[in-house]
Amino acid sequence: MNVIGIVGWKNCGKTTLASALIRELSSRGLTVSSIKHAHHKVDVDQPGTDSYRHRDAGAREVILAGGQRFAIMHELRGADEPTLNELLSRLGHCDWVVVEGFKSHTHAKIETHRQVCPHAPLYPSDASIVAVAADYTPDFAGPGFDLNDVPGIADFILSRGPS
Repeated sequence: MNVIGIVGWKNCGKTTLASALIRELSSRGLTVSSIKHAHHKVDVDQPGTDSYRHRDAGAREVILAGGQRFAIMHELRGADEPTLNELLSRLGHCDWVVVEGFKSHTHAKIETHRQVCPHAPLYPSDASIVAVAADYTPDFAGPGFDLNDVPGIADFILSRGPS
């Protein structure tokens, strides 16, 4: 499974770049899946819905299925948060997976950074960052891209080959 990560600090362009890369890679005929890490409590299901009531009643997993899509909600119920590898193993076949977040994992990552970011870049202390996308020219030994150069970043990802 080909995996590329997008990491960086809050409000430095991660989601914008991840979404644009998914769109770009998909437009090239590739099947793309994504995994987004959230540091806060996430709930895609709202109180009062039938599926929420199923989870609230104690179901470990609930599949919400319809004619356009399905979602699997899995309650950890005190278990550890799954690792990136565990989550990747749950995905169906695809050409590429774009992972947003999971900074501490060792998969190949592209860091997004903006001049206005109050935090220093991550790349000096993370050897798994293979490129930087920024709104300035970073002091990075590897490839650097303008944050808006989505086709160039996609070309770079594809040129790396299978990960």
